[in-house]
Amino acid sequence: MDAKHEASAVSASELGIMDITEILQHLPHRYPFLMIDRIVAIDSDNSAVGIKNVSINEPIFQGHFPGEPVFPGVLIIEGMAQTAGAIAIAAGTATGIDHIVYLLTVDKCKFRRPARPGDRIEYHIKKLKRRMSMGWYEAKAMVDGVVIAEAEVGAMVQPSTAR
Repeated sequence: MDAKHEASAVSASELGIMDITEILQHLPHRYPFLMIDRIVAIDSDNSAVGIKNVSINEPIFQGHFPGEPVFPGVLIIEGMAQTAGAIAIAAGTATGIDHIVYLLTVDKCKFRRPARPGDRIEYHIKKLKRRMSMGWYEAKAMVDGVVIAEAEVGAMVQPSTAR
């Protein structure tokens, strides 16, 4: 295992924080489709809190909606999935093999309130179960301590074919 992967695995399991540099090491997503800026309170792949700082400068607000900017619900779900995927991949980096995560299911999804520019979305993720390469997570998106969306997401971690 190289030092970069070793440092990431230690940070994810012992220190409990994953900054943007580590997130980019674990996820293939890039701006403008990276929906998390930081992950805190990491407990292996059992739980974590992903953070997304919503900015008016994001290109999605040019059309969603002019004069009444609302962060799209599907991107909130994507942020939940990316948080779960990042901790699942980080927990498995001890193998030294690059992985990718695929979203499989979204169940029990409910949107409670809109997120707007200036909001800090926290994605509270808790593992429900893990079976081989598949995991299911309970996810709640919160702004200022209020649940704005919730869902159960399922994902599959696979070795990456990218070279």
